[in-house]
Amino acid sequence: MSDKQVLVPVLTANWGQDQSWKLAQYERTGGYRALKTALKRTPEDVLTEVKDSQLRGRGGAGFPTGTKWSFVPKDLNPKYLVVNGDESEPGTCKDMPLLMASPHTLVEGVIISSYAIGVAKAFSYIRGEALHPIRRVRAAVEEAYQAGYLGKNILGSGYDLDIVVHAGAGAYICGEETALLNSLEGRRGQPRLRPPFPAVAGLYALPTVINNVESIATVPAIITRGKDWFLSLGTEKSKGVTIYSLSGHVKRPGQYEAPLSVTFRELFDLAGGIRDGHHLKFFTAGGSSTGILTEEAIDVTMDYESLLKVGSQLGTKAMQIFDETTSVVRTCLRWVEFYKHESCGKCTPCREGTWWLVQLLKRFEAGQAQEGDLEKLLSVADEINGVSFCPLAAGAVTCVTTAVKHFRSEFEAGYNTPAWELLPYERSTAWATPAVEGAAK
Repeated sequence: MSDKQVLVPVLTANWGQDQSWKLAQYERTGGYRALKTALKRTPEDVLTEVKDSQLRGRGGAGFPTGTKWSFVPKDLNPKYLVVNGDESEPGTCKDMPLLMASPHTLVEGVIISSYAIGVAKAFSYIRGEALHPIRRVRAAVEEAYQAGYLGKNILGSGYDLDIVVHAGAGAYICGEETALLNSLEGRRGQPRLRPPFPAVAGLYALPTVINNVESIATVPAIITRGKDWFLSLGTEKSKGVTIYSLSGHVKRPGQYEAPLSVTFRELFDLAGGIRDGHHLKFFTAGGSSTGILTEEAIDVTMDYESLLKVGSQLGTKAMQIFDETTSVVRTCLRWVEFYKHESCGKCTPCREGTWWLVQLLKRFEAGQAQEGDLEKLLSVADEINGVSFCPLAAGAVTCVTTAVKHFRSEFEAGYNTPAWELLPYERSTAWATPAVEGAAK
């Protein structure tokens, strides 16, 4: 399959244009045409269009977007739309480039989505460290106000909407929707006990819809091109196009927008394959919180259902790719250290369990593991999986359990051999390394 057949630029179509983040440039390429179309229809028609398109949430869970909107009570006001831009999982890099290159795509999506739901005030929550995307979105919102796309009586339709761009305090846990709501309210970013769910009692205890940046940014294309176009792309249950992030030991890391029917091999080839003199060892399909896969899964379709069948998840579509120079023990340790650091500490399984995982992984990395430590590692992972307030703990153990499944011998080597001796770290970090014996050319 050729590159042209694989790539379907929709959200990324204008990324390479001069000053693509400016309103004038966005309008020249058809920007806000979808909004004008939507405002001529009833909110119910717009919601039905999105629901019938089978757009699924692009933040990781993959829940149908239109169905989520329909959960919000129609007769209760005010209600809110909150856009989750707290992208911070290791390897994930799709929302931030979108906000940098084409913030008006998100703004237009927010306006259309708010109109469909019946929202008069929307919030865009962006990770605090992402200073440049925050500035871009705020500037785009201001341009939209000046052009009459926001504020009172938008384009003479009688519909009013305000958008608030909120800079988060910088915590991975705020990617969890209820922790995000707490942060937005000025509280400590910790998950809430559910029920009640945000659709009933969300922001300020009022009905709230929370969607990922990419989910909302996809709405204008659906309104402009129609649900049939969206349904024609992807697989039977995973429709449309999405942005995949490829990083690590590939020649051309970056963002690639393709239908959900694309295979890992096709994306891998688009990224130029593994650096010269090396071969693929393992990769993540949807970020560090999804199960790692090996070359056996290279022809798996990168959609929600296919990845579940091979023991992983689509998640944030962040593919971190590693060659044979990489220590899987060290990689797991670095990931779990991240989750330990980012744990909010609210529940014991996550707070204590991630700490114990780090201690055990450090022993394996240093070649100081003791007999029974591997069983203990898996036991701790099993004890904290699925019993925490939010999915953070489950994400922290997935890389460990799948790594042991595929590379058990490498962990067993940690009983007497440090990881840096078994696989010298400088070989994986240095780009131009000599070809190793047996490596694929």
